[in-house]
Amino acid sequence: EVQVVESGGDLVQTGGSLRLSCIASGVTFDDYAIGWFRQAPGKEREGVSCIKPRDGTSVYAPSVKGRFTISSDNAKNTMYLEMNNLRPEDTAVYYCAVALSPRRVSIAVIKTARGEDPSAAYDSWGEGTQVTVSS
Repeated sequence: EVQVVESGGDLVQTGGSLRLSCIASGVTFDDYAIGWFRQAPGKEREGVSCIKPRDGTSVYAPSVKGRFTISSDNAKNTMYLEMNNLRPEDTAVYYCAVALSPRRVSIAVIKTARGEDPSAAYDSWGEGTQVTVSS
């Protein structure tokens, strides 16, 4: 059973930085993707970023490109999201999620790159971590 646990959410001021972490356990396939989507109150889920740990390829939603950086430490089964120059509109619950099949990986990557909701493509996600950016 795949499990993911997020951490690192906090309250920061506009322009500040945060690093989110996600530990994935039970992942046995090489060709999987792990990523983040977020949901703000009253808004739809939005893809943020996604990475394929096997080759390091990654995608970002247009709203975060140039500000957020995703990376993975494959030896630790851990993925990180470095968030810089945070804005109030980044306030949301951030969820870490894993896609396990090639088809689901493709959909998750495409949806994330478009800033659409990729959650249906993921096989498993965590309980989320709250990021709040004050103006």
